[in-house]
Formats: sequence, structure tokens, C-alpha cells
Amino acid sequence: MKLKFVLSLALCSLILSCTQAVSIPTKDQVGASMLPEEIKPVKAPFAMPQFIKPVFRDAEINIADRGARADEKITVIVQAAIDELSARGGGKVIVPQGSWQSGRIILKSNVNLHFAEGAEVYFSGEVEDYQPAVFTRNEGVEMMSLGALIYAYKQDNIAVTGNGKLTGPPMDCAIRKQVLKSGVIENVISAHTPVEDRVYTGLGGTPVLLPMFISPTSCTNVYIEGVTLERTAFWNVVPVYCDGVIIRGITVNSVGIPRGDGIDVESSRNVLIEYSTLNCGDDCFTMKAGRCEDGMRVNKPTENVVVRYCLAKKGHGGITCGSETAGMIRNLYVHDCVFDETGSGIRFKTRRNRGGGGENITYERIRMNLSGNAFNWDMLGSRMYVGKLADRLPVRELTPLTPSYKNITAKDIIIERASQFIKVTGIPETPLTNLYLENVVAENCERLIQLRDADQIILKNVQISSKENSINVLDGRNILFEKVTFSNPEGKIVCNVEGELSRNIRFEKCSPEKPENWEAAVLK
Repeated sequence: MKLKFVLSLALCSLILSCTQAVSIPTKDQVGASMLPEEIKPVKAPFAMPQFIKPVFRDAEINIADRGARADEKITVIVQAAIDELSARGGGKVIVPQGSWQSGRIILKSNVNLHFAEGAEVYFSGEVEDYQPAVFTRNEGVEMMSLGALIYAYKQDNIAVTGNGKLTGPPMDCAIRKQVLKSGVIENVISAHTPVEDRVYTGLGGTPVLLPMFISPTSCTNVYIEGVTLERTAFWNVVPVYCDGVIIRGITVNSVGIPRGDGIDVESSRNVLIEYSTLNCGDDCFTMKAGRCEDGMRVNKPTENVVVRYCLAKKGHGGITCGSETAGMIRNLYVHDCVFDETGSGIRFKTRRNRGGGGENITYERIRMNLSGNAFNWDMLGSRMYVGKLADRLPVRELTPLTPSYKNITAKDIIIERASQFIKVTGIPETPLTNLYLENVVAENCERLIQLRDADQIILKNVQISSKENSINVLDGRNILFEKVTFSNPEGKIVCNVEGELSRNIRFEKCSPEKPENWEAAVLK
């Protein structure tokens, strides 16, 4: 008990010294409840446009004035209002306070679809309410299917705003029951089948791909603000092939929904996500860029994305890259965010056949309270989904479908709790390369560090409190621990090094100074 108390005091001192010059937000300082009126200038380690709120023509249609009734679906009335205003140069379609029912809504250029305070819209679960099939992307593969509950295609200057609440299809509805259940999507839909022939309407009881909640596709200048989304059928907010996207002040509740991701940026660029609160059944804030051969054919990256002042609550990952990575994920900047009671914190996924990968990714001023790993790379997956490709060995030849992650920086991080500080499961033929962590305080970690297939890893000015004391390295090279303080009940660390490629692992100005029996371990 005395040792634990001493360690706690030491860590408190370290946290104070680490954060004196840097302010790292707490959960009551971020998220949807803290949304400011104006958009502050964006500063990123790469070129970004300056984001401003969209402007719409001063014309409004309130659906109540067009005969909308609570006991009938408002789909036709809302769609007619959108079409009319768009044809006249734009304006605002207002869904007023009240309880409403709807099928799919299709946004058009220069229209702001506004859900007023007190508006509650319940979306249908009937397949017929989402016809005809539209062009969409599901788990990184293009097809013709239901699309999204709120959908747009090749439109400009569109918005979904307001403080209304939108609720997805009932849990026992036809759409959910007819979901395609034939394994991973790349094994069901051939990349060699023309997209126009990949048709899944769901009519007549045939299978469907679950619709997303809000998915603008191939659009420019997209603005989403304020709405609350609940009970989605699939991913919640998913810009696909878009350029110029602002998502701010939204709230997502999808806990208990399989694949209930919060925000998925799919092969889109110039994106700002801020002051949003996600409580999800899968990953919270997610970057994706297409899957396997179909994603390589499209070859569109997700790039130039800033995520700031956001709160991730329940979810598999606070901020996740992948596992769809074919077109590359690059130029991502995440700062001043809090992950509270989330699974993994900063998460990377890919698979040997996914292609592409991620690079030039920066995290700053992040606070994490996690049930899973703080930093987690899962690049092999499991046999359930990719068969023998999930086996680390034998080392495969490089192909266009071999993904990689490289050039990743994380600075000024507080981890209040985690199951493991760092867990890297890389790909032998493309190891995780160039990871730099600086100014990190990690408390209450169950386990320390695993580095499997990693190259050029630097941990500088890091303090870690853990129950276990093992650093496990397999084919890890060029690894530097500089000014790293390890605190654990045994007061020592052990570094287990395996693999013919392991080399150049250094401990400089650390405490303890070096692992137990380090010279013998290195010489072995």
C-alpha cells in the first residue's frame, strides 16, 4: 500500500510538470454541449482551407404549411419542398417541432434541411421507403442499394442543421432482417463486376446492404450541425467522395448497434469535425478510404482532415484509421479531444489485402480514460475475416494490396486508464514505421508495451504507471526510449526481444536506467 501511494504521488507530480505549459481538455470542455456559434480558424500541420458557415437564399418552406401530419409519412412533402427550393436557387426546408415519420430524404443543391428544436423524426424500416436503389459505398465497396436515410449525390452547398432528434429504423424492421449475411463484403461482391450490376434493392425479400443515416456522396460544401442521431441501422454520418465538409455539434447514440460507427470519413478531403459527442456501438471518429481491389480501383484518399474539441464516449475506438485503407488516409490532425470510457483510444486497423494505408497523422492534447489499449495497431486481423492472411508468417511478397502505416506523431497526451499502453501488431513485410510519442503521461495501465514488426519508434519524455513490467519486442528495430519513467509494483522493467530483425533498441536517461539483465538480453 505504501509503494502504491508513493507511485501515485510521483505520477501526480509528473502530470503537473508535463501539462503546466500545455492545456489538455477535460470531458466537460469538449463535445456538442460546448459548441460555439462561430467556426474558429483551423491550424494544422498541413495546408487546409478556412472553413466558414454556408449561406443560403432567404427562402423557407415549413412542411407544416404544406400539409404535413404526424400520423402520415412526411417523405413526399419534404422531398417536394427540397426539390422546389433547389430549383428556385435554394433556401431552408423546416421540419418543425413535433413527432414525424419519414422514408429516405434526398438533399439537393443550395438547400438547408433544418430540424427545429423539439422535432423528432422516426425513419421507416420498410424497404419500399428507400427505393429506387441509389449509388452508394458500403464498407468501402461501391454498389447500388438503399444508400442512406438522408442522402445526396453530386450536389453542392447542402446542409442538415437544427437541434432536432432523428431516430433510425425499428430494431425488428424488414431492412434489418434482410441484411446481407454472407461473410466479408469483398468475398460477396466481386471487384470485377460492373458497379451498375451490383444491385441490392431488397424488394421481394432479397438481401440489402444496411443504409447509413446521413451520407452525402460525391458532394461539395457539405454542412452538418446540431442534430442528434439515434438507433442507426449502420454507420451514422458518412461523407463519401466529398470535398469541403463541416460536421459540428452533433450527438450520436448507437450503443448496442453492431457496426454502429459514429462519423466515418470515406475517401473525402478538406474535412472539419468539431464539438461533437459520439456514443457508439462501434468506432467513434473513423477515417476510411475504400476496401481491397474495389477501393484500389477507385483510388481516392481521405486527406486533409481536422478533428478537434470532440468527445468520444462508449465505442470500440476513440479515433480510428481503417480498416478500409485502399486509397490512403493522409494528413489527419486530431487535437484537444477527450475519449471517456471508450475501448481503444488511438486505433489503427488494416489487413494484408486492404491496400493503401495511412501516413502523416498527428495527435495533440488528447485525454483518454479507456477500457482498452491507449495506442493500438491491428494490421493482421483474424482468420475469421481474411483467412491465412491473418497469420504473421510466412512473410509475403509485396503487392499493390499490401498496406502500411507510417509517419505518426502523438504529443501532449494524458491516459488516465488503459488495459495496455502501446500494442503494435504490424505486418512483417510492411512494419509500422516512424512513430513518435512525446510528452505522454499514462496512469493505471494493466500492461506496458508490445512492438511486433515495428521500425523507427521513439518514445520521449513519457511516464507510464503499470501493473506489469514487460516490454515485448518481436522484429522491432531502431527503437529509442528517451527520458521514459516506468513505475510498477516491482520497481523494474523487463524487455523481451525476439526475432532476427530486432536491433538498435536503446534506453537513454530512463528510470529505471535500463531493463533487468539488459546486456545479456541484447547479446543473446
